[in-house]
Amino acid sequence: MGIDLSLIWILIIFFGVMMYVVMDGFDLGIGILFPFAPDRHDRDVMMNTVAPVWDGNETWLVLGGAGLLAAFPLVYSVVLSALYLPLIFMLLGLILRGVAFEFRFKAHDHERHFWDKAFIVGSIAAAFFQGVALGAYIEGIPVVNRAFAGGAFDWFAPFPLFTGLGVVAVYAMLGSTWLVMKTEGPLQARMIQLSRPLIGLLIAFIVAVSIWTPLAHASIAQRWFSWPNMLWFAPVPLLVVFFTVQLLRSLQGEPHVAPFVYVLGLVFLGYTGLAISVWPMIIPPDISIWQAAAPPQSQAFILVGALFIIPFILMYTAWSYYVFRGKVRAGEGYH
Repeated sequence: MGIDLSLIWILIIFFGVMMYVVMDGFDLGIGILFPFAPDRHDRDVMMNTVAPVWDGNETWLVLGGAGLLAAFPLVYSVVLSALYLPLIFMLLGLILRGVAFEFRFKAHDHERHFWDKAFIVGSIAAAFFQGVALGAYIEGIPVVNRAFAGGAFDWFAPFPLFTGLGVVAVYAMLGSTWLVMKTEGPLQARMIQLSRPLIGLLIAFIVAVSIWTPLAHASIAQRWFSWPNMLWFAPVPLLVVFFTVQLLRSLQGEPHVAPFVYVLGLVFLGYTGLAISVWPMIIPPDISIWQAAAPPQSQAFILVGALFIIPFILMYTAWSYYVFRGKVRAGEGYH
């Protein structure tokens, strides 16, 4: 039996996108939480927690996009055609966030408020339109003769807009628990206090999407509630309850790393649940990963390069987070 290169590539892309969601998620979350920390020094500390690593986090987005183009060119052409506008808006948000990040520290005091607002708007826009793109993808993309057959505004529908708000909530939760881990004193206390209602909001979105998705899509309902799939999926809601309870407990006393870890667990469950819901369709509802795959020779050739470069990305990412570990204090940088 030969090696299933399409399966290997979908796992690589799945991993790359998951790494992006986690790593860029918490620094987008910091921008989303900026309005809840009006003090300039607190905002300086919040940005300093991600200053050494935020741009490197987006490496994973590039890896996922490049892998999709190389291994599944049909998906790249169809999905980008269908989601052209939300993805453009997402990129504009990322650009605005990045420009604001760099210029805020260089701005005069009377100008800094402008870059603060730009940082907030860019972060919220990037998160929201990522969620819109995800929701539109789950809704399904019409394809005729291997080309997108829908309209430019098909994504402008209730479910994608709802998932856009859900992703904003997820990133805010990642950002608050990241700041619980990286800060101390009044700022940390404020983030602990803010995390509790965010947990309720996050769980509300998880429950709503979990109900809405199978009701709107018979194929997903069949996959979830048929036997023996029900047996395999049964631990998922139990794990969601477990991580939620542990997250609430971890915010008591003097929390540090644990809240962020439990939020990562919830994000992973949600992400894998959505992946399972559309599997093995890579362009829902009709095109599978094997139908959309590039020729095996192409997949094998680029796989050599991917397997060479991914370990280096993992090593320098791990090293950068190790070097800049610990708490960040006002006026002191890393400690």
